[in-house]
Amino acid sequence: MKNLVKILLISVLTFGMNSCTEEKILDLEPINNIGEKDAFSTPGLIEAYMNGVYNAAAIGTYNSGTSNGGRGYVWGAAFVEQGDVRGEDLVNTATFYELTYKAQIDAVSPNAVYYWSDGYRLINRCNLMIEGTLDAVAKGIITKAVGDDYIGQAKFLRAITHLELLTFFARPYNYTAGATHPGIPYREVGINTQAEIASEIAKKRNTVAECYAKILADLNDAEAMITTGNGATLAARPAGSIAKASKWAAIAFKTRLYLQKRDWANVIAEGNKLTGAYTLTSLPSAPFASVAANLNNSESIFSIQHSPTSNPQTNAALASIFKSRTLVAISPIIWRDPYWTVTDKRREEGVMIVTVAGRKYTNKYKDITDLSDAAPVIRYAEVVLNMAEAQARLSPANLPVALTLLNQVRNRSLANPAVDAYTITGLSSQSLMVKAILAERRIEFLVEGRRWTDIHRLQGDDIAPIDGIPAKYDNLPPVPADYTLGTPYTGSRPIAAIPGSDRRFLWPIPQIEMNTNPGLEQNTGW
Repeated sequence: MKNLVKILLISVLTFGMNSCTEEKILDLEPINNIGEKDAFSTPGLIEAYMNGVYNAAAIGTYNSGTSNGGRGYVWGAAFVEQGDVRGEDLVNTATFYELTYKAQIDAVSPNAVYYWSDGYRLINRCNLMIEGTLDAVAKGIITKAVGDDYIGQAKFLRAITHLELLTFFARPYNYTAGATHPGIPYREVGINTQAEIASEIAKKRNTVAECYAKILADLNDAEAMITTGNGATLAARPAGSIAKASKWAAIAFKTRLYLQKRDWANVIAEGNKLTGAYTLTSLPSAPFASVAANLNNSESIFSIQHSPTSNPQTNAALASIFKSRTLVAISPIIWRDPYWTVTDKRREEGVMIVTVAGRKYTNKYKDITDLSDAAPVIRYAEVVLNMAEAQARLSPANLPVALTLLNQVRNRSLANPAVDAYTITGLSSQSLMVKAILAERRIEFLVEGRRWTDIHRLQGDDIAPIDGIPAKYDNLPPVPADYTLGTPYTGSRPIAAIPGSDRRFLWPIPQIEMNTNPGLEQNTGW
């Protein structure tokens, strides 16, 4: 742990230029390398430090040793790539994501190591931001209102990063009664002294229930403290709000958290708060139409912004992995799923899909030159489908409401909604409705990193259970004929299913953490 903490601190403790002016500091140091002594000394530097926190979310460090040399761990790209390659709806076509695709990750695999370490680097920056901002407010450098806004943003990023790490390194909420099984360490202290390092070395894993409670508390604080989102209507959204944490983003993530917790009533209660703040775009392609559209549409709630000079680069940027390098294809398994109509607009060539050598790839990420596509962390379509599923599970009497919500998302993609829309006659039971909603999630959020979270939370489900990791298409470029529509895919799936009881269902706590914190409980079987 001590070595990891030192790595965590490199980007925030290296420089202490007290005598420099704000302008010189900003000229000399990247926004994510400003020394702590200076970072909270002026309003401009505090704003720059907050931007550095977002940069840590977008880029990370990976194995580069620099704070701007990463591969998008966690929120700039990795959550999409790892989250969907762990499932069955994409095909890894080369060796690049083979360990993830085949569930061959171990405690020293880079994907697991840097998901964990870059995740906690980001969390540490959030904690330092909170502590430094509180001190700046106390000293009168910034007002309490400004400070609360920064603290709310930092708590939002801290919350969602812990939630993301839970889905890779801990069992789902419903694994034990009361979620008393091991979660992850929930870190709320900014590590910048030897005493804090010693204290954090001794920190054990919180239970999943404890983690969820802390995540919810942080999201509630974010909702209360962040300025953006005080307006109740779509017109009140300020320019650039999609790329920053907002009250709305905190609310949206609470619908995700409550869905994973199986608290259906609260999914609905939180989702209803966003009525009027967001609307679904008329076309499913609109949020992905261009780099500009990524951050300027009525549906995207929170996305990570990239630019030509700040992005996860060739080895991780979304357009590079999924388009120009064609390293990950859409699987025939989902392409031929009967729930996905043949004339669905999400199949539209050149708009949502590109075909290369007869194989299907996403076209959601288009900027193969500058690699500046935003990473879509959460959209209003997810909130609507979260509410639809919660309504369907809550009571048979709620099926008409669930149907309306489901059709809101799906109908915009149908060539002929009058004919192809779902009806209450066709989805007359809770089982039929929930399964249709889950299928819609796989189609709507394809190549947006949502598949693993659904596989994870549906373990032991009472309506649509998944046992472990589903079987997959082989780890090679798919045969073009396997994309032929008209029947479900029934071909071979050489990547065998992995039972939920298998140790490979979870990633192990990285060895770098276990070496320095040997008292930390490792995941069973590792």
